[in-house]
Amino acid sequence: MIVCQCTGITDADIHAAIDWMRAADTDTIITPGKLYRALGKKADCGGCLPLVLATMASSPSLGVPAELVGLRARPTRRSTR
Repeated sequence: MIVCQCTGITDADIHAAIDWMRAADTDTIITPGKLYRALGKKADCGGCLPLVLATMASSPSLGVPAELVGLRARPTRRSTR
């Protein structure tokens, strides 16, 4: 399925890029920007971004590295000044 008409990115391209990035570095955090760079593309109009994110989220390889899971679980105290 074509995810981005402007750049010609398919869902298979996204899954393959995520698998490649995860194999290259198991601790990397995969973002849409890194995904576009891995595919040698740049976002054009941005209309596809919700579909890109949904496709990324459906990838079993996208998970957060184990040592980073739960970092946001601890409440932080912010100053009101």
